[in-house]
Amino acid sequence: MTFVAGVVLAAGSSRRLGTPKQLLPVGGRTLLDATIARARRCGFDQLIVTLGASSDDVRALVDLGGVEIVEIAQHLEGCSASIGAAVLAVDPRADGIVLLLGDQPDVAASSIHAVIDHASAGSPIVVGRYEDGIGHPFWFGRPTFADLGDLHGDKAVWKLIESGRYPVDEVMLDGLVPLDVDTWDDYVRLVGERT
Repeated sequence: MTFVAGVVLAAGSSRRLGTPKQLLPVGGRTLLDATIARARRCGFDQLIVTLGASSDDVRALVDLGGVEIVEIAQHLEGCSASIGAAVLAVDPRADGIVLLLGDQPDVAASSIHAVIDHASAGSPIVVGRYEDGIGHPFWFGRPTFADLGDLHGDKAVWKLIESGRYPVDEVMLDGLVPLDVDTWDDYVRLVGERT
């Protein structure tokens, strides 16, 4: 790959949690800080973070240095609005994007690199295959960008992966699918795993 963009989706309104999960404390920083720090270590040529709900608070409390912010006015429409807006902001030189979730800070850099390395063979979509199923990081090559921009609703990216429109390659990754924080129980578990 000559140019890879990382996209961290962090525009959600945390409806199930009831408080902005981007700002939850994790190891002396915010949850979103932890995720962005991991993404920074991957050496992406471009790093995009989508913001929407609680954007002003996130900007005030999260270190956003060195990332490109894409504001999502339609953040209540689910991840698809974030993905579509992020794709429009991707550098024209990019071969593709690695899609990451802002509430999933423990995706290993080695997993991200494994997905990128596999994508270098020309795969339009590459997903991680963990011991307990498929999970992020996801790779989407430039040929998929038009379809990514047309997604609607939540979980739409999964529908694209399962649509059969593109070959989907799986990369075997160590361990279980990294925890993403949707509920208080998830958050308590994440913090507990780090102590």
